[in-house]
Amino acid sequence: MKVDIGGGVRLFVDIEGPGLVPDGATLREKPTLICMHGGPGFDHSGFKPAFSALADVAQIVYYDHRGHGRSDPRPREEWTLDTWADDIVRLSDALGIEKPVVLGQSFGGMVAQRYIARHPAHPGKVVISSTSPRWLLDRKLAVFERLGGRRARDLAEAFWRGPSAATFQSYWDECRGLYNTQPAADPEASARMIARLEILLHFAAGEIRSMDLAPGLAKACCPVLVMAGDEDPVCPLADSEEIVAALPPQWVRFERFANVGHGAWRDDPDAAFAVLRHFIAA
Repeated sequence: MKVDIGGGVRLFVDIEGPGLVPDGATLREKPTLICMHGGPGFDHSGFKPAFSALADVAQIVYYDHRGHGRSDPRPREEWTLDTWADDIVRLSDALGIEKPVVLGQSFGGMVAQRYIARHPAHPGKVVISSTSPRWLLDRKLAVFERLGGRRARDLAEAFWRGPSAATFQSYWDECRGLYNTQPAADPEASARMIARLEILLHFAAGEIRSMDLAPGLAKACCPVLVMAGDEDPVCPLADSEEIVAALPPQWVRFERFANVGHGAWRDDPDAAFAVLRHFIAA
């Protein structure tokens, strides 16, 4: 379904599971988990069906960021971290959600960091998964080279220094397989995704290069779970360590996953979902 979040902006939203469940003589309210996908330029479909594993402990809200996927197209001046971060509040207001558990994966994790800075009192909890607080390209290139040799490093550098349809396609064709340590559990997943390459190229050539999200993390005033794989080339472990260091120590929990790449649940779903279940339910 599409939800109007104000100003005629409609986001595609899909909701899994009831918010109220029978529990003896009462209806117990489950926490609401809002899942923010990566990219930019991708859609929410990468969370499905894996995140159904959490449906017994949370009502799950999937959505496509403004301008992405099945959401309505929007002008490029709205393709900013501030706008996407504010949309979490707008969407929560439209759906009547209070104190959500907000999970951001990759680019969605950048949005989640900006959301903490702009709306620290809004979430009940936040999960920051496989992401970066700033774009230190040399750090990433070193991991690409370690995992895929000089060819992988050169392709990654060509795309991130000169984003275009051509450099992206070469990079994606040869480097995407380095993002994770295990074969894709669902090889059809990429075919289901609606990609908006123009948003990725816009962001890769612009805001990602100058962003510095760590200072805003000091405003966090709710539990924050940081998840990272130690074999992630595009958002290396050191990036997550910077995020952890920037968060108030009383709120942060850091989970590092061995032999795991980009998105811990893709390479070690048992361990990743066990951590998420405990964090959501605690």
